[in-house]
Amino acid sequence: MKPILPAAKLTALSLCLISLLSFSCGDSAGKQTAIATAPPTPSFSKFLSEQQYNDLFPQRDKFYTYQAFIKAVDEMAKVKVQVTRRAVSVYQFIRTDKRTGKDSIVRQDGDWNEPWAKEKPDSVYLVNYGGFCTDKDAITNKRELAAFFAQISHETRHGMNGSYTDGLMLTHEDNTSLQYISDSDEYPPVKGQKYYGRGPMQISYNGNYGYASDCIFGNKHILLDNPALVETDPVVAFKTAIYFWMTPETHKPSAHDVMIGKWQPNAKDKAAGRTPGFGMTIVIVNGALECNKGEDNYSMNDRIGFYQFFLKKLGASDANCACSCGKMAPYSY
Repeated sequence: MKPILPAAKLTALSLCLISLLSFSCGDSAGKQTAIATAPPTPSFSKFLSEQQYNDLFPQRDKFYTYQAFIKAVDEMAKVKVQVTRRAVSVYQFIRTDKRTGKDSIVRQDGDWNEPWAKEKPDSVYLVNYGGFCTDKDAITNKRELAAFFAQISHETRHGMNGSYTDGLMLTHEDNTSLQYISDSDEYPPVKGQKYYGRGPMQISYNGNYGYASDCIFGNKHILLDNPALVETDPVVAFKTAIYFWMTPETHKPSAHDVMIGKWQPNAKDKAAGRTPGFGMTIVIVNGALECNKGEDNYSMNDRIGFYQFFLKKLGASDANCACSCGKMAPYSY
């Protein structure tokens, strides 16, 4: 997974997925506001059995258990984050815990109240983590889950080329000597810590760890201070992957919005060749290295192969898939 630069399974065919509610992330003051609590949602175990999960990942590392995946999805489903951007890169996050119905400002940048930051209208988007693979009809949700599994499988593969049975084998990238440090006022690196790629989506860089920690825990310090949690706690590992999948970046849509058809390309996207479909999720995950390079890029084609493999396993298809990103320009920061 490429960095956010500082301010980066479903069931058998007979089962139907349901839609969940939309939502809201937070400031150092920890302001709390009560809101109506959301109704309980079913466990994701109703949509994906342990037998199915094991069949999808037969060579997986024992770290990536079915129970950890289900717990991560179920717990993230209880979180909503509202991200408000002022000017170019001044942010406020309001995080909602659906279990208590309370909002917490978990991030508010120092320039938030500066007059120059208020000159233009705010940009606001909502991230409902409860919508993970449940926002649409059963087939669309299966396609999204296949796409998610394809991306995390390629990121963690270590085995036989072309078998697509070797996903979720690596808990961290091979080279752990790299620190992956970048400048960030909001998410500064902690001395002695390294932010190399970890977990199913290989989250890297201090900016990504801090952003993920704000949204997942409502506290940036949890992962900034202890990034190793992503390779020692499997529930946290899966939560970082879900966070990345569901959360838009400043210039990018979320992979979730792409797979459910919510994102539509604007004029700049169209000029860059970006279109809805699985290929666009590759642009989001690792576009700089794999996209706009023609059709012979190995990594891009491996992700596509995983997607087609999981579609078949989940009893779904994507006949009109724009699977390739070979002619899609990556985003620049």
